[in-house]
Amino acid sequence: MSVAQSLAYLRDEAPDAETIYQVYVIDDERRLLGVVSLRDLILADLNKTIEDLMTSDVVSADVGDDQEDIAKKIARYDLLALPIIDEIGVLIGIVTYDDAMDVVSAEATDDIHKSAGVSTVIGNLKDASIGLLYRKRVFWLVLLVFGNLFSGAGIAHFEDIIAANIVLVFFLPLLVDSGGNAGSQSATLMVRALATGEVVMRDWLHLIGREALVALALGCTMAAAVSVLGYVRGDETVALVLALSMVSIVMIGCMIGMSLPFVLSKFNFDPSASAPLITSVCDATGVVTYLFIASRLLADLSVVPV
Repeated sequence: MSVAQSLAYLRDEAPDAETIYQVYVIDDERRLLGVVSLRDLILADLNKTIEDLMTSDVVSADVGDDQEDIAKKIARYDLLALPIIDEIGVLIGIVTYDDAMDVVSAEATDDIHKSAGVSTVIGNLKDASIGLLYRKRVFWLVLLVFGNLFSGAGIAHFEDIIAANIVLVFFLPLLVDSGGNAGSQSATLMVRALATGEVVMRDWLHLIGREALVALALGCTMAAAVSVLGYVRGDETVALVLALSMVSIVMIGCMIGMSLPFVLSKFNFDPSASAPLITSVCDATGVVTYLFIASRLLADLSVVPV
């Protein structure tokens, strides 16, 4: 077609077309050959052919591709629309930018629900029934109740050291929550990076090494603050226990938070589901780490001032 013929054709087709800003060029068998923008058509010499104007290197997607991958491709290349082809290159249809944004919004909502331990999307929260809200939330909450038993088992195992040094109880929530917070930060960064395609499985070793250094710096900073409280509430030995525990717990939390989304992704689970697990896992490991360090350093002390 010439540019003049193409513009005339577009005038006839435009009323029924979803978008005409990107015009796709096909052959007699509907195989995708190229793309030309409406702007280029309007500015071109009317006697030129479409072949002279079109770009043959077309960004497209396969009809079997996941909708989230298609939305990512549209965002990556800043496209108004993405052509969809089959296995032999025949143009099947297009996905427009606004359709892709609907998919992104739905996927983001689903991820947010999973990160809070809600099993599936519940629709409009205002209109959701009490029964629906109960069913979508109860599974993870019950599962995590049993997961938290490990924390209780850790406390029970070190019951003697706690009884002899009751000051340890004062700092237990502080240390455990710090590990959970650090792990949640790491997990959030990793889930987002996996979702956007910034990182892939082979990046894990590099990322875990860098995260270890970051966690060490964070742990030392937090240890410096909490050791002062330990000295005020106890003595220099308690301060040392708190400092070592804080560094260890923050590092463990960050390693768990960084690794768990990778593990879930490896086994084809949604990495967003790691968020509800982080707190329970970090609580259990934090309790055991804190009380283990305390038992080693305070084993010879019968009492610590409160």
